[in-house]
Amino acid sequence: MPQVDVTQMLFAKLYALLVNKAQKKGRSRQEVDQVTVWLTGYTPERITELEQSDISYGDFFRNAPAINPKCAQITGKVCGVRVEDIKDPLMQQIRYLDKLVDELAKGKMLKNILER
Repeated sequence: MPQVDVTQMLFAKLYALLVNKAQKKGRSRQEVDQVTVWLTGYTPERITELEQSDISYGDFFRNAPAINPKCAQITGKVCGVRVEDIKDPLMQQIRYLDKLVDELAKGKMLKNILER
């Protein structure tokens, strides 16, 4: 089975999966937006606009207004891989967002997630 390049997938499709994951655990779309804003520098309004476009997941991160320098403090495993050990900066940013949403889904307080 060929490996899927997540960077080529539609942002809207993958973001919807992140929101759904959080909502299944009782978290809100707004909380997912907040961690995404913290990581990327996009506004919630811009995220909503990009969901209506055909931007790829990779380009969403490549074009991010301001990747938060504190993101290097995000540690732990996502899909069995330590985010701090990922060498490709783009893939690391993608996994940082996965990790932030994982923390939300596991019940961590939003305030604690964003106060790194």
